[in-house]
Amino acid sequence: MSPVATRGSRSEGRAKDTKVKRRPPGTRSLRFMVLLVVALLLCLLGVVMVLSASSVNDLRSYGDAWHHLKRQVLWFLIGLIGMATMIRIDYRRLRPLAVPGLLVCIGLLVLVLIPGLGLRTNGSARWLDLGVASVQPSEFLKLALVLYCADLLSRRKRPLTEKRLTLYPIMGMVGVIGVLLMMEPDLGTSMIVGAIAVAMLFFAGLRLRLLALLVGGGAIGAFGLAMSAGYRRKRLFSMLDPWTDPLDTGWQAIQSGVAISNGGLFGIGLGASRAKWGFLPFAHTDFIYAIIAEEFGLVGAGLVIVGFLVIGLVGLSTALHAPDPFGQLLAAGITTWILIQAFVNIGAVLGRLPITGVPLPFVSFGGSALIVTMVAFGILLNIARQTP
Repeated sequence: MSPVATRGSRSEGRAKDTKVKRRPPGTRSLRFMVLLVVALLLCLLGVVMVLSASSVNDLRSYGDAWHHLKRQVLWFLIGLIGMATMIRIDYRRLRPLAVPGLLVCIGLLVLVLIPGLGLRTNGSARWLDLGVASVQPSEFLKLALVLYCADLLSRRKRPLTEKRLTLYPIMGMVGVIGVLLMMEPDLGTSMIVGAIAVAMLFFAGLRLRLLALLVGGGAIGAFGLAMSAGYRRKRLFSMLDPWTDPLDTGWQAIQSGVAISNGGLFGIGLGASRAKWGFLPFAHTDFIYAIIAEEFGLVGAGLVIVGFLVIGLVGLSTALHAPDPFGQLLAAGITTWILIQAFVNIGAVLGRLPITGVPLPFVSFGGSALIVTMVAFGILLNIARQTP
């Protein structure tokens, strides 16, 4: 049984006790402050790097070098308001939203697939066109899934011995979500959603044998999906050797490697990237980590990884010490979601994982991803605020 689940079983009875230890309102724990500072530093780094990575193309395409920067700053401010709001709202009050929130997000995924409503870009229909703006429902879905799993798994003292009421509904939901995401298609988000669900089942106490079956089955399924479409198959082979198709599917991996190698140990300086001059596609979104490595070198790129590791360690510590099972699972789910997504993005930039279009949390350009991540992090901060 996992540490979170073990503590959760002890906390089950205490959660009903009016004498449960909670941090007094208005106080701040060390965990809270560390998480807040690291998240804000990553967000500010993202704002700076979006300007650096997009300014050349923006000046050429829009006549305004700050085109993407202004949008990122707006989304950061909206996300900051959302984070501050979640810090002040007791996370337990979100529990009634678990099921309806997930159903709404699934409904939005369906709407994305309807011609005229879904916005198709680069061959994928991932955005919902609202006229004044477009949103990516799959980003909201990640938070909704974490909330749903935390609610369902924390309602029972031994959740995974009652598979009909816990394990089967979760895997059923993941199956439905996976089908809808693959219809967009979006293999990267499908893999992250599956990984989030498996991680939360582990934290709830899933036996290692069942965990291995789920992970193995998921890996086989992901490989099968990757091989089922020509462009995904080419991307997989390009990960193994990008020089087999250097002018097409291997181009991004090669240019990303060139950018990283140019950076050396300390980088070539902020704003001095060569890759952003049309060599590296999506430099301000999926490959922003390569620009960080080029401009700030191995030291700067390493500090970004350290930032995510700190979030992981402190976030899981918050989960272990949260005042009730729901808070424990919610904190663990949000933390692992951010870690998994960062791992997938950085792994793709380094050429160790296939390129799937997954953004780097807090840093990559993108409104839906940034706002939802900051709101989710506000929930984690609220739990840390109440953690003894």
